[in-house]
Amino acid sequence: MTESEAREEICRIGASLFARGYVHATAGNISVRLDDGFLITPTDACLGLLDPARLARLDANLQQTGGDRASKTIALHACIYAAATRFDAATRCVIHTHSTHCVALTLAPSKSPELLPALTPYFVMKVGHVPVIDYHRPGAPEAAEQVAQAIERYGAQGTPIRAVMLQRLGPNVWHDTPAAAMATLEELEETAKLWLLGNAKPAPLGAAEIDELRRTFGARW
Repeated sequence: MTESEAREEICRIGASLFARGYVHATAGNISVRLDDGFLITPTDACLGLLDPARLARLDANLQQTGGDRASKTIALHACIYAAATRFDAATRCVIHTHSTHCVALTLAPSKSPELLPALTPYFVMKVGHVPVIDYHRPGAPEAAEQVAQAIERYGAQGTPIRAVMLQRLGPNVWHDTPAAAMATLEELEETAKLWLLGNAKPAPLGAAEIDELRRTFGARW
């Protein structure tokens, strides 16, 4: 994907997420890792109204070289790229949203270190484990450190992750293209919605069912 194509794709994905309510107001951001730096949505930008020419351009050292002022979350995105590419070398896009159902799941007390159990086969196959990161203010370096540690921990266990959940803020998901990252986000948010809508919480998939998904589809659970 060329830089020009990446710019257009960020704007397309942003408009799609905004139109369908996955982001609101000026919440959320999207970045793409280039061969020599990064593109990221500007600070306080509405993802539904992005201009390809005004996306922030940064070099490999996170120094801005063009566009509107970069979102403060570029530091977190850079940590994700650095950690995730150890296990998925093709990782090129990170999306962060404040998706309603995902955030709602972190507002109630929970002792689980992960956002959701293995609720559906497509959640297992397309998303995988989603560790919850303790609350820190937006842009806090401690959050980035914890995210990188979670990526390393799960990867070292042989179950590389594609998403983390920032408590009270929202998910960060990553993949090799913006479209693939968006699909991961969609599956995550819809699974959170299913979990919240259920009056009686269903039992998760069992070990045998999960093992079948690993063998058949290469699920990372």
